Amino acid sequence: MAEPMVNYAVKDGVATITLNRPAVLNALDLALSVELAEAAETAAKDDAVWVVAVRGAGRAFSSGMDRKALSAGGIGEAFYRNWVRALNALEDMDKLSVAVLHGYSIGGGLQLAVACDVRLASEDAIIGLGATQHGLIPDGSILRLARLVGLGRAKELTLLNDHVAPPAALAMGLVNWVVPAARLDATLGTIVAKALGSSRTATGHAKRLLHASFHTDPRAMIEDVMRAQAACMTSWEIGEANRAWDEKREARFFPPPPGPGR
Repeated sequence: MAEPMVNYAVKDGVATITLNRPAVLNALDLALSVELAEAAETAAKDDAVWVVAVRGAGRAFSSGMDRKALSAGGIGEAFYRNWVRALNALEDMDKLSVAVLHGYSIGGGLQLAVACDVRLASEDAIIGLGATQHGLIPDGSILRLARLVGLGRAKELTLLNDHVAPPAALAMGLVNWVVPAARLDATLGTIVAKALGSSRTATGHAKRLLHASFHTDPRAMIEDVMRAQAACMTSWEIGEANRAWDEKREARFFPPPPGPGR
């Protein structure tokens, strides 16, 4: 049986999606796009998953588009449709998605990372785009990047295709943390612990409203915000948060208690 292009595993509330073409630095092709979309959508639908970590096997996160497949005509609309499905699922899911960058994290690799909520990079990460050098637009980041780093920086990254050192990426808001490679897993564990210490109900609504705020007049969203806050106020999590406050302890949201309505 052939090795999967994407490995998917769930443990203790964390789904880990790992690009698994290490021999070609996790370059993206049609088969990988299918499995990536399926993994992201599976994680999005799984109530047992609270955090999703996206990683790359071997020496790189991802070197981007498989240029051999592109040159041979193996990249077409089917690839791009799967790609959009995967990135939208990571962006829209009601749980935290974390991209963990190391080694080459360029082209589609960076586009994938930009679709996640936050980005953790090792000091050895090589970060950049490059699509326009190959006659393409960076479709995974073209509608997202300016929201992270501003229009001027987004144009620089997209049109000039320079690689960005991790400290510079951190300074411009392209990544959220930069750590030595040896501390990558420990730092991811700290991020996961923070996410597990937050209400899933509140996290889902907060993500959705933050995204919507880029498209809508904030005053037009007030009733939506009120409905979201009402959902939080009637959730089992608010009860746990209040008990924890009264008992002078940290709230425990994960694992959630069993039973209808928690």
